[in-house]
Amino acid sequence: MNREQLIEYAGWLRDLLIEQGMGPFWASIINTVALIIVTTFIAVLIDIIIRKIIVQLFKAFSNRSKTTFDDYLVKSNFPRYLAHAFPLALVWYLIPVIFADFRAVERHVETLAEAYLVILCILVFRSILRTITNYLRATNPKFADKPLESYVQVMMIFAWGAGIFFIVNAIFQYSIASIATLSAVSAVILLIFKDTILGFVASIQVSVNDTVRIGDWITFSKFGADGLVTEINLAAVRVQNWDNTYTTIPTYSLIADSFQNWRGMQESDGRRIKRSIHIKQSSVKFLSPEEIENFKAITLVKPFIEHRQRDIDKYNARVEADKSILINGRNQTNLGIFRKYIDAYLHESPAINKDMYMMVRHLNPTDKGIPVEIMCWSYDKVWQNYEAIQADLFDHFISAAKYFDLEIFELPTGKDIAALN
Repeated sequence: MNREQLIEYAGWLRDLLIEQGMGPFWASIINTVALIIVTTFIAVLIDIIIRKIIVQLFKAFSNRSKTTFDDYLVKSNFPRYLAHAFPLALVWYLIPVIFADFRAVERHVETLAEAYLVILCILVFRSILRTITNYLRATNPKFADKPLESYVQVMMIFAWGAGIFFIVNAIFQYSIASIATLSAVSAVILLIFKDTILGFVASIQVSVNDTVRIGDWITFSKFGADGLVTEINLAAVRVQNWDNTYTTIPTYSLIADSFQNWRGMQESDGRRIKRSIHIKQSSVKFLSPEEIENFKAITLVKPFIEHRQRDIDKYNARVEADKSILINGRNQTNLGIFRKYIDAYLHESPAINKDMYMMVRHLNPTDKGIPVEIMCWSYDKVWQNYEAIQADLFDHFISAAKYFDLEIFELPTGKDIAALN
């Protein structure tokens, strides 16, 4: 049955109403409304049936295929958008039949159908892009931490831009190919999408330079971010902080500002421990022979004390140092032995990576005493375990200081002042 025959059959209600005495205008309106309702019902019914058929076909194909690409097509609503094409084709074909009595309206409805077709094509294109993104993330570890969403968003911007051009062209029926029109539209697009363009450039640089990946722990003090990167897109980078709050950082800031990425630590063989103990300067002293003998009771430093004392005694004998005063010649100090004790304790600790450098050193004296800085690397890089290891070490070192006749510096408290009074 061709379209002319359909137009003839579609006017039976109008003819019937005219035979009953109704005016041709109102009879045509009622006939058109009835055709719209019937066509809408049929289109919706076809859409539901076709969608179920397509989904079942995808599931059947998925069970037979080894890849999961078709599964991601279903999750991205590709079958639903594809199913919309069949009722749209039916409606498009029937528009001249439905509006046979209103040719002026027919053109506007066809324009709406063209606009819907453009939008449907964009949605299908977006569904395919999302499917490719999810498939690559799930099946290829190389893409798991890449900002694929940024590229998808850029392509969607171009898709929507082209779609808008086609819709405008369909509505106003003029060519958009003139240089003046394209120049004006380009200027407007550059103004509107300035941040998006900057974000796109930043996303490319971030990806090419491997600056940030999804899953990286970053610290960005300017924006109050300290946590794991969960999303990278054109507009912003989303960071889940350690207190489970979220911070969004403009993507462009990743190349315009300085931030800290902890990935190097996570990929290395250890996590650095670097902290100081402030020793009260007045508690540092030369050790007398009696004190040296007492310190030999400390197992970890006994070999060091004995070896060092033999070298010192040989030197003092050679230079004939007057040891009636301790300052003459060479001497051991309680702080020197304490530093050696810390070093020996770190070498004995199973939590410390011995293949990475360890250091116990003095920093410049301050009004808060002598900072003895301890630097080493823990095997365990998990934050909770790392903090526990660090705390255990310094609990021990602070407690051990008094066994070397050393005092830990701290500012006086109200209790100290009250004791003086």
